[in-house]
Amino acid sequence: MSQRVVAVLGRGVVPAQSPILRADDLGVLRGDGIFETMHVRGSRPWLIEDHLDRMSRSARLVELDLPAREALLELAHQALAEWPTDVEGALRLVCTRGSEDGGPVTAFATLAPIGAGQLRGRREGISVATASLGVAADARSAAPWLLAGAKTLSYAVNMASQRWAGGRGVDDMLWVSSDGYVLEAPTSTLVWLAGDTLWTVPAASTGILPGITARWLLDHATDLGYEAGERMIRPAELTAVDGAWLASSIRGLAEIRTLDGKPLDPAADTARMLGLLGF
Repeated sequence: MSQRVVAVLGRGVVPAQSPILRADDLGVLRGDGIFETMHVRGSRPWLIEDHLDRMSRSARLVELDLPAREALLELAHQALAEWPTDVEGALRLVCTRGSEDGGPVTAFATLAPIGAGQLRGRREGISVATASLGVAADARSAAPWLLAGAKTLSYAVNMASQRWAGGRGVDDMLWVSSDGYVLEAPTSTLVWLAGDTLWTVPAASTGILPGITARWLLDHATDLGYEAGERMIRPAELTAVDGAWLASSIRGLAEIRTLDGKPLDPAADTARMLGLLGF
């Protein structure tokens, strides 16, 4: 299926080809806005309340007047009403600051099928390269203007990072701090298994985006017989863990099969983790 559904706040569902942004919209001109993307299964958005909570936090960080939660829920359900129940989807809610002349924010939703690359990574695993983000692990948490933990539309660096990885024949990148710690991937969160504990990188002290899928997985780690925790880790340590994954709302969980060209030992629990997440 290639059809895309588009819904605009105050207008409802519109033809997917309809122009919905002004040429001076600050979301386009400056990436000044926020968004959330969630997995749709059975025409229902998974963990939508958690995504709206994070969207509200992002709005506070960028000082953006987010539409009422009820209005965003209605916007999402307008798009979902046009979606078949048997097709996985990616529902994106977007809110920009609107026109540079002032006025109301621009809010819309899009709903599209999951990309083939995401599905393949979920089934077959991925290859990953590390690269420097150029800041110390604790730099962003102490600098509010760097918008630590906000999911903004300013994704040029994220996309450039993934293109850099693709140009080197790997599927994704892990950003590393200037003091040598793994942070996150451009569009996903690192999770790893060491012994009987599932770990992820602490978001509060590093300024990474707090991953909703990763958080849900760790909150339910006991269902798999594991403990859960947060700590820092260096790339070399990842080559000796009992499993490493990139987690996001759309990809679900993708097992890291190689890191900087080095094969990692197969993780035994990928299938059980995907099952717990509902994929």
